[in-house]
Amino acid sequence: MPLRIEPAQPRDSAVLLSLIAALAHYEQLTHLVVGTEAQLREELFGARPVIEAVVGWEDERPVGFALYFHNFSTFLARRGLYLEDLFVVPEARGRGYGKALMRHVARVAVERQCGRFEWAVLDWNQPAIDFYRSLGAEVLPDWRICRVTGAALAALGAA
Repeated sequence: MPLRIEPAQPRDSAVLLSLIAALAHYEQLTHLVVGTEAQLREELFGARPVIEAVVGWEDERPVGFALYFHNFSTFLARRGLYLEDLFVVPEARGRGYGKALMRHVARVAVERQCGRFEWAVLDWNQPAIDFYRSLGAEVLPDWRICRVTGAALAALGAA
């Protein structure tokens, strides 16, 4: 069955949130999913959208998504495209859908003349690491993600 990849529409907000929840379940991070459908819709389609997404469909069934946004490389002096999440439901894996979604987003990066296309992967997720390497990605060994949230963010941002 062919995969149809379409830009997310406001009506897809609930579908995207359910796919995000399925991704969190796979990554054993369901406790971190606190966003709402309304918040997601605002960030995708509000007055100042900050993210974009595509949904992969098998007929009328959503089977995957990719969510991305622009970042910037000071060294390249060019914008890049950052893939925040890529997910294909377990029962639809092995059909090339993940590769199709990656190619779609890479094509967006090329069309927009981005200097790079990048993302993060959990260190325990060897199937994903192997998949990304098969696409030509380099897994950078010397970079670590830093994050400040909640009370620590409030304290850091306090006047």
